[in-house]
Amino acid sequence: MSLTTAVEAIMREAAERAILPHYQSLTSDQIVAKAADDAVTVADHESEQILSDLLAQLLPEAAIVGEEAAHADPTVLDRLGDALCWIIDPLDGTNNFANGKPPFGILIALAERGETIGGWIYDPLHQRFCAAERGQGAWINGDRISARPSGEAPPIAAISLVFADPARRAALKTHIAPHYTLVDIPRCAAEQYPRIVLGENDITIFERTLAWDHAAGVLFVNEAGGKVARPDGSPYRVDEHLRPSLIGAASPALWDELAGRMVGM
Repeated sequence: MSLTTAVEAIMREAAERAILPHYQSLTSDQIVAKAADDAVTVADHESEQILSDLLAQLLPEAAIVGEEAAHADPTVLDRLGDALCWIIDPLDGTNNFANGKPPFGILIALAERGETIGGWIYDPLHQRFCAAERGQGAWINGDRISARPSGEAPPIAAISLVFADPARRAALKTHIAPHYTLVDIPRCAAEQYPRIVLGENDITIFERTLAWDHAAGVLFVNEAGGKVARPDGSPYRVDEHLRPSLIGAASPALWDELAGRMVGM
């Protein structure tokens, strides 16, 4: 069994056992605010436990960094630079899920000394499974996929301002927004990254770049022929996930155009 096949089975199991049974049936005591505009549910915790247990069986030598484990104990983040490390977002888009609406999904990445070597994204409602392994291309439900721009003029942009400070937010609105057709962000990286590959969005900007939100999606877009990198062109590393700002684009040319507009911001 290939690594991707094994990871897919694990993600589907977590969705069937821990996520879908709670969808649109959460009670108020099963939703807790971790911070302002950041919720966690019983489904997050149950999914992370299942994923952690099964991934540990798959690669016992790999460290595990789960979003909820790291929230409870920030020292868990020290493992991101280990020789091998699983990175788990057990339920991405929790706020959407808690409100009984899509999109939401599961994100899993495998990193080697801080560099992502495998990334998997699963949408439980539509059973869309996105997969990428370093140097092996990108796949959706077993079919190889290449990133494609929308073809719209101006290009379509989904820009996350949620975690930008006021000055940064103003700069993005002034210098970037006028050159693109803006669309709402899905508040779910498990949906945003596939949109870049599937020709729905041309570019995206993230200010917060936590490993469990971005490791899988960055690799997926890059392996599909798009480009995701820091604004200075440096690659995304999971052990540098506290660095702000990340640009994603459906093609290197779109990335270059946006990065050029961001110089000096």
